[in-house]
Amino acid sequence: MMKRIVLVSVLVGTLASCTATEQGTAIGAGSGAIIGGVVSNSWGGAAVGAVAGGLVGALIGRSTEHRGY
Repeated sequence: MMKRIVLVSVLVGTLASCTATEQGTAIGAGSGAIIGGVVSNSWGGAAVGAVAGGLVGALIGRSTEHRGY
């Protein structure tokens, strides 16, 4: 349990210093990897999900930056 708390704290601290595009990419890639891995039950699915999620997250983050949020 303590390892999870430390890991989450490090990840949140790291993302705090990123731009919206970088945050979107990281969050999208992580979420895509988890979803792809669970759905396909394979590392290949996780990799495809990470790439797709990263691309979508980057696009969302970039549009958020341009809007000024």
